[in-house]
Amino acid sequence: MTAGTPTAAVRPEPAARLRVVLAEDQAMVLGAFASLLDLEPDVEVVATVADGEAALTAVREHAPDVLLTDIEMPRRTGLDVAAELRRIGSPTRVLIVTTFARSGYLRRAMEAGVMGYVLKDAPIADLVGALRKVAAGERVIDPQLAVAVWDAQDPLTDRERDVLRLAGDGRPNSEIAAALHLADGTVRNYLSRAIAKLHARNRVEAANLARERGWL
Repeated sequence: MTAGTPTAAVRPEPAARLRVVLAEDQAMVLGAFASLLDLEPDVEVVATVADGEAALTAVREHAPDVLLTDIEMPRRTGLDVAAELRRIGSPTRVLIVTTFARSGYLRRAMEAGVMGYVLKDAPIADLVGALRKVAAGERVIDPQLAVAVWDAQDPLTDRERDVLRLAGDGRPNSEIAAALHLADGTVRNYLSRAIAKLHARNRVEAANLARERGWL
């Protein structure tokens, strides 16, 4: 380089943006989240979807850094989606954002490999901070729920949960047996054990109690 020749300024490479898929079945909430996150210079919303199956499809198509998802959605819950992503070895991390401050849901989320669990009434700055931490590999959990999760043990087995979920939808034993490929007597046994564990008077009350505690 000749002395006195000006050198071109070296521009820094732009920082990689955090790519996010949003899954939320309430259109107004979905739109609000998307708009708020689009204001963040380091966040890119690559897809918005309204059910669990669409969330899985979007993750496969876009390979985002983070899936930000509600729990209760049509077709598959956010917990179901997280469990499936873990099963297939997806590198996408999952952040649950929900109204359900239930220790049972949190415990199931942790078992499904969820990296973050925050509530919808948290300030948007907290949500964005959680998103960045989850993308960086940190676990973020609402502090009150983190304490409560150890105080509320889920007494149900997976099969009792399956049977109770269908019973809570009003299905008779014969339909539950057919849906789960079980004998009618086996269904009755599972229901009896679930009702006893929850100290409920009947199957409907047992299903309601389990849902309230986040065990279904």
